[in-house]
Amino acid sequence: MPKATSQTFTRTHGLSAASKRPESKKGEGSAAAAGAGGARNHLFNTDRFGQHILTNPLVAQGIVDKAELKPTDVVLEVGPGTGNLTVRILPACKRVIASEMDPRMAAEVQKRVLGTPQQKKLEIILGDFIKADLPYFDVCISNTPYQISSPLVFKLLSQRPVIRCAVLMFQREFALRLCAAPGSKMWCRLAANVQMYARVEHVMKVGKGNFRPPPQVESSVVRIRPLDPPPAVRFEEFDGLNRIVFARMHKTARACFRAKGVKELVEKNYRTWCAMNERMVEDDFDPWALIEDVLSTTLVPAKTLDEDEVRPAYGDMRAAQLSGNDLLELLAAFNSRGVHFA
Repeated sequence: MPKATSQTFTRTHGLSAASKRPESKKGEGSAAAAGAGGARNHLFNTDRFGQHILTNPLVAQGIVDKAELKPTDVVLEVGPGTGNLTVRILPACKRVIASEMDPRMAAEVQKRVLGTPQQKKLEIILGDFIKADLPYFDVCISNTPYQISSPLVFKLLSQRPVIRCAVLMFQREFALRLCAAPGSKMWCRLAANVQMYARVEHVMKVGKGNFRPPPQVESSVVRIRPLDPPPAVRFEEFDGLNRIVFARMHKTARACFRAKGVKELVEKNYRTWCAMNERMVEDDFDPWALIEDVLSTTLVPAKTLDEDEVRPAYGDMRAAQLSGNDLLELLAAFNSRGVHFA
């Protein structure tokens, strides 16, 4: 979803204008140098929306192949850019819905299929993808603008009916966090939330040289397969708990719950739950006592079949040690006592 400009370049323009170009003003030298070195796209200024055009045809075809498209599929492409992925998706599916923010880019994509049998299979949605009401689609493919990576993932996971899969390009670090396993250095709130509702796998590394302009970081492609049916867990509840537990990764859960604002949140939600269930709140109600009771009496599920295995309480565990199932168990323990986090 890059920003278009009105500049045009010809083969002779790039050679002669460079030698006649006046000395750049202060602050413009780096941009001019980047343009001369090929770091800028000669048709479109991609700075505003953070889009990097994928130019390697082998990588583009590899991404489409990983989506395992069927002739009956409706495919959503987010940020088609100049259409390098789009023209490879169209022959493999029934229809492509391309969500593009820049009208000039949308025109560029349409121009590439104009007068071909694929023209009728392409539909362009202009506007912000995050704010758009999406139609039905089976698969999502995207060379994702990095600044919308997280909102895009969760918007796709909330799509109903559940999509079959999404093949998405991300910044390498973000992709590795999505795929991180519990207990690893990359395990985080993002990974816990996404892996509760989908299976995520890293499928391809993509170097900087495959884009124009080249990004500052390496990229990776991941494949996300949402669980169908999805778990019967409210995302707001699960994420609310994770927001507390992962706030300080290497502190115990007990220490995380003593962070500023948590006590007030628990008390407010507990009183709301009591009101909804027609229960009286005790005069001497103490949120800390309730939190401590849950954390100290709820034990982590057994990891082995050994009956004598020592099972620690959740209050003594760190977020980095808790798997998705562990977090679900802790959430269920709090919910059973009337504590909610949404």
